Amino acid sequence: MSKRHSSIGIKQLIRYEWMEKTSSMLLAGMDEISIRKELNDYLLNHKGDGSEEQRSENTCKFAVSNLMKVWVSPEKDLLDFRDFALELLQKHPSQTIAIHWAMISAVYPFWFNVALHIGRLLNLQDKITHQQIINRLKEQYGDRQTVSRNAQFVIRSFIAWGILKDSDCTGNYERGSRINIDSGDVSFLLIESILYTIPDGKGSLKILTNSPALFSFQLPVISADYISKKTTRINIISHGIDEDFLELRI
Repeated sequence: MSKRHSSIGIKQLIRYEWMEKTSSMLLAGMDEISIRKELNDYLLNHKGDGSEEQRSENTCKFAVSNLMKVWVSPEKDLLDFRDFALELLQKHPSQTIAIHWAMISAVYPFWFNVALHIGRLLNLQDKITHQQIINRLKEQYGDRQTVSRNAQFVIRSFIAWGILKDSDCTGNYERGSRINIDSGDVSFLLIESILYTIPDGKGSLKILTNSPALFSFQLPVISADYISKKTTRINIISHGIDEDFLELRI
């Protein structure tokens, strides 16, 4: 199990356009040092609420660190996955929110787990409370102060991305925009990203495809055969007629 599975990691609100800026610089061939400098200069004057105001160097540093780790310098076992995601950004410009979501989930499973608990709650009720989300996360990560603080960064990030929205009542949230995934490759990327959030890297294709964490995405049906033809990163284990399991080759 990688350290990323037990760590929280997200220390600032991460805006979608910041992810876009980071990946665009990487696709343009900029090196790591240049990307970090450009991000630092940019984020010193761009706050998490979208306003163009100066922020502290410390909060800027946290945001830059998160962005660099997602796209520029992910862990070694995520490099091939990252390269695949970069290809899809160029091929499917209308699906970039899903691609960025998949990448940040794989690098920071805490992001995914916040989405998982939100999705489960939204399956039960139309409006959910901040405290409901925090309580479920504390059951998973323990009653640490960083859990509630950093979960707030992720929740506000979801709202900034448009996949969650504030309700009329303070501290309550509703489902945001539903994004239709019209590419089998992007659907596969989302499914593979979930495997990287699971410590043993295994899961049922049916369960992965219907994960509550994907509450903001409408995925097309893809088969285990489709996946096996797309990648060598995953083993397909079949049980019975319609039960397929996926396992990362690590």
